[in-house]
Amino acid sequence: MWTPLRQNVLRIKLRHAAQAFAGQGWAVTPGGYFNGQRMACDRPTCWASSCHPLLPDWEAATTLLGGWWDHKPHSVLLPTGRTFNAMEVPALIGSSVRGIGGPVMITPNGRWIFLISPGTPLREELEARDDIVHHGPGSWIAAPPTVLPEGTVRWLISPRQVGWQLPDSGEAQRAVLSALVALDASFLDCPADGRAVHIIMRQSPVEAALRRAS
Repeated sequence: MWTPLRQNVLRIKLRHAAQAFAGQGWAVTPGGYFNGQRMACDRPTCWASSCHPLLPDWEAATTLLGGWWDHKPHSVLLPTGRTFNAMEVPALIGSSVRGIGGPVMITPNGRWIFLISPGTPLREELEARDDIVHHGPGSWIAAPPTVLPEGTVRWLISPRQVGWQLPDSGEAQRAVLSALVALDASFLDCPADGRAVHIIMRQSPVEAALRRAS
């Protein structure tokens, strides 16, 4: 049950998380909070039910937190494209990636989000995929321990565990490409009658070319 006590405990955890991010120079902005049914923000003109920024000018967010977490368990949103970008992938791909070494969060629906250095656009081979999302300027991610209707966002590898260091974007993207190639090879090696149980997207022409070149 979503009791007032549980909301208050979460609010304190979210405030501590926001303070930790701000202390490292990461911009933070508040989002709607889970009220037991949907993501609310108490603005009479807002009808959004999913996670969303609370402030119209959220892109101008700074490390000044104000009192947003003094009364409500607002989600902690991190604008991307400044201190870091983020690469969001399905769980199957994320769990197959090796060697990135930076912070990784997992959403309640199982998506993996890799925090990477900013400034590098997504490679064409990855941009062509519908299941990979690159969060850069003009985007944001919900950070742990934000609670969504589906569940809680959590760290697989927290920034503290890696000393708040971010992996190079180019190296991270190559690691994801290598995971895609490995998954594709694994799929092709399966018996024909077993391939249907593998939740692997069909490769694009770009991926096929990448495999031939590897």
